[in-house]
Amino acid sequence: MNKTAVIMIAFVLCNLYAHAQRIGATPEYVKMLTSEWKGERFADGRPMVSDLVLERLQYCTLEQIWGYLGRKGYRNQVEKNWIILKPGETMVGRVVTAQFMPSRPDLDSLIRAEGKAEGRSQKGGINIWPIDILTKGDIYVADGFGKVKDGTLIGSSLGNAIYGKTGKGVIFYGSVRDMQELKDTKGFNAWVKGHDPSYIKDMTPTAINTPIRIGEVTVFPGDIAFANEYGAVFIPAHLVEGLVAASEMTALRDEFERVLLQQSKYPSGEIHGDWSDKIKNEFRAWVAKYPKKLAITSKDIEAYLSKGDQ
Repeated sequence: MNKTAVIMIAFVLCNLYAHAQRIGATPEYVKMLTSEWKGERFADGRPMVSDLVLERLQYCTLEQIWGYLGRKGYRNQVEKNWIILKPGETMVGRVVTAQFMPSRPDLDSLIRAEGKAEGRSQKGGINIWPIDILTKGDIYVADGFGKVKDGTLIGSSLGNAIYGKTGKGVIFYGSVRDMQELKDTKGFNAWVKGHDPSYIKDMTPTAINTPIRIGEVTVFPGDIAFANEYGAVFIPAHLVEGLVAASEMTALRDEFERVLLQQSKYPSGEIHGDWSDKIKNEFRAWVAKYPKKLAITSKDIEAYLSKGDQ
C-alpha cells in the first residue's frame, strides 16, 4: 500500500472517529460524503443543487430516474409501498437525514449530554433536534426503524413547524400521528410506513445528517429526494443535473414526436427512428419557441442531435 493511500485511510478514519463523538455531522464530514459534488454548498456542507434543476426534476417520472441511476451504478435508490398523506402529489427537495434507534438508559443519557454540548434545544422532546436545523427547500428524511405504535416521529404541531421551515414535508421509515390534521395543512405531505394515535416513546435520535437506511436505500445528507404515488427515490446530488437534462431531453423528444405524428407530416418510421437533418432543424426551431423554461441548454441539444442515434 502506497503512502498516499495510507494517508487517505488515516484521514477517513480520523473523520469517522471525530464524527462518532457527535450527534450532528460536521460540515467537513458532509463534504467528505458528497465529495463528488463540485458546486456551491450550504453552511452545513450539503450540496446546493439549484432551484431550477429541482423544479424541472418534478416533471420526471420514477422510471426515468430509476433508469438513469441504474446506468450510473446506483441500483438501490428506490423505496416503494408507502402510506402517502396526499396521494397524487410530487415532492422534491434537499435531504436532511436523521437516525432514530430504540432507547436504552445509558444511550439516552449520552445522547442528551452530547446534545446539550452541541447547543441543541433542552426544551421539548429530543425528537425536535433534526427539525431545528431545517431550512427552505429541505425534506426531512428519518429512519424510525419501521416503528409504528409509539414510533410517531411527528404530529400536527411538528408537521406545521416543518412546513413553516421548509415549505415541504417528510419521508419517514416510521410513523406519524394526527393524520387528519396533517392532511389539512396546505402544502405539507408525508411518505410514511404507518400512522398511529400514540405518542413517540422509547426512541432516541442518534445521528443527524449522516448516512441512513430507508428500507432498501442508503440515503446521504444532501441527496435529492423525489417522491410521488409510485415511490420515493434518493438521488446523489452530483447526478441530479445530468439526470434532469437526460430526462428532459427524452420528454422533449417524445412531445415533439407526438406533434409530428399528429400532423402526419412524415412516415412514422422517420419520426421514431434516426432523424433526418430536416427533422432535426424542425426540432431546433420547436425547442426555441418552447413556452416553459428548460434546464437543458442549446449546447445539450446539439450534443444530443450529433449522436446520430435519435
